[in-house]
Amino acid sequence: MEMPGERDKHAWRGEILARRAAVSADERASEALALAEAVGELEVSEWVCAYVPVHGEPGSTAQLDALREAGARVLLPLTGGAEPLSWAEYTGRDDLRKARYGLLEPSGPALGAEAVALAELILIPALAVDRRGVRLGRGAGHYDRTLGAARPDARLVAVVRDDEFVDRLPEEPHDLRMGWVLTPRGGLRQLGGDPVAE
Repeated sequence: MEMPGERDKHAWRGEILARRAAVSADERASEALALAEAVGELEVSEWVCAYVPVHGEPGSTAQLDALREAGARVLLPLTGGAEPLSWAEYTGRDDLRKARYGLLEPSGPALGAEAVALAELILIPALAVDRRGVRLGRGAGHYDRTLGAARPDARLVAVVRDDEFVDRLPEEPHDLRMGWVLTPRGGLRQLGGDPVAE
């Protein structure tokens, strides 16, 4: 139930998308570089699930290349219907193809939805995340349907701009909480508990 004065998810999405649209190209490039550097410092295992940032999402394919340089094999989601996301391995920028909704995805073989269980680290696109780990996505529910099959010990990391890491977001019963947030300036931070002042 929404608290008095709390904005709903639709209002949050509209505000964040408008702010993202106003970010300058220089700021986007600076944030992308910072995220690639931060990702390159993460502890990675053999497999990592990630995504190609599009539509004003922070970051770039440099994040994916940094993961590979750190020794990980990187899985990216494939566009599909309402079912859980399927995955394919990222082997470099030249192997990406245009897909539905303006997304980019690997052109290699699909590994199925169960491939998410290979990853100990999962980087997840978000419009915002709060200090408790509540993630605001775009509303299609793809990650909510997918992450239930992730390993119980997988690190779920929401990637957002610094001003998209907020105190509190509206939460619904089906929302799966994130354990970590990664921002360009703040780097990787663990989440959980009630909001507190920094």
